[in-house]
Amino acid sequence: MSLKAQIRTDSMGNITVHMEGGLDFENSMPFRRELQGLIQENPLSTITLDMNALDFVGSSGIGVFVETIKVLNDKKKQIKISNVKTEFLKVFKLFEFDAMEAMIMDFENDDTEDLNIRYGNRRKTFQN
Repeated sequence: MSLKAQIRTDSMGNITVHMEGGLDFENSMPFRRELQGLIQENPLSTITLDMNALDFVGSSGIGVFVETIKVLNDKKKQIKISNVKTEFLKVFKLFEFDAMEAMIMDFENDDTEDLNIRYGNRRKTFQN
C-alpha cells in the first residue's frame, strides 16, 4: 500500500501534511526522512500531520511513525497530529504514545461560543 502526502503552508508559515493511503514499514522510513527535512528547512513552523485520509497503518509502520514523532518532538513540540481515527489511537497506546499530547484540539479559539447571542435571539426578518 502506498502513502501519499500533500504539503500545504498557511499564511503564518505553519505546515500541514495531509496523509492519504497506508502507512507501513516500507514507506515509514522515507516519510521520516521527509519530516526531518521539513523540520530542518522550517525550524520555527508547526508541522501538523493530518491523518484523516489514512486508511491503513501496519504494526511495523506505526512503530516507526510513533518513534519518529517522539524523536523529532524531543527538543520542542513542533509536530502535531490531527484527525486521528479511534482505531489508530488504540494502536498508539500499545506503543506507549500519548497521542493526546501531540493532538491539536483548539477549543480556546471557538467562534461558536456566542452564536446564540448573535443569531439565536433574532426575530424573523422575512415575510411569509
